[in-house]
Amino acid sequence: MFQNGTFLYKGMAPFLYNNGKYKKRTPMNQTFSKTLRKLREAKGLSQQALADKMFVTRPTIARWEAGTRLPDAMMIYRLAEVLGEDVNVLLSDAAESNECPCVILVDDRKLVLSGGLPVLEEVMPNANITGFTSGKEALEYARSNRVALAFLDIELRGGDNGIDLCKALLEVNPRTNIVFLTAYGEYSLDAWKTGASGFMLKPITAEGVKEQLQKLRYPFFIGEGKA
Repeated sequence: MFQNGTFLYKGMAPFLYNNGKYKKRTPMNQTFSKTLRKLREAKGLSQQALADKMFVTRPTIARWEAGTRLPDAMMIYRLAEVLGEDVNVLLSDAAESNECPCVILVDDRKLVLSGGLPVLEEVMPNANITGFTSGKEALEYARSNRVALAFLDIELRGGDNGIDLCKALLEVNPRTNIVFLTAYGEYSLDAWKTGASGFMLKPITAEGVKEQLQKLRYPFFIGEGKA
C-alpha cells in the first residue's frame, strides 16, 4: 500500500504485517527476564555477583530481570557463557520479550520498494519492515520508532540525499545500522565515511541482505528466515 510518500508493507501500528497476515501488537513480555532470574538463582549468584562477572552494574542486571531493558547480542553471548546456558535459548527468549525490530527501506522508486520489501521480509521474518519513497518521511518515522536497520538509496529525487539522511538517522539513534543501496559503485567511498555498516549494489537479493546482516555494527534478532 502506498500512501503519502510511504510504502506501508508492514508496521501499521497497532498491527504488524507478517507472512501475509496482520497481527495485533503485543506488549513486551517477561520471557527473557524470568529465564535470566532462574539461571542466576540456579547458579547461586546474587545480582551483584552476576554483575561483577559481566562487568556491568547491579542496576543493569536488575533492569534486565525486571524486563524494562534487554541486553544486546554481545551481552547475551556473555551471559550464556557465565551462566552455562545455550546462547540460542537466551537469544530466542530475548526475541520473544522484545518488540519486533524496526527495519526501513528508503528508495524513491516504487519498483525497488515493491521488489525489495518481500526480500527483506523473507530474510527477516521477525522484523517490522516499512518502506519510504521520501527521506523526510523516513526521518519522521525514525523519530517516533527505534530503527534497528535502514537500507538507504544514496541518490533520492526531490533534493534528498542518502548520505545526509544517514547522518540524520544516526543523530536520532546512533545505534541504527545503515546499509547503502545504489546501482553505481563509485558512491561507495563517500558512503563508508558516514559510519555505515555496509554497502550493497542493487537489485536487493536475499543473499546480499544476509551478507550485510553478518556485518552489522549492532546485531539484533531477525527470526528464522528462509535458507
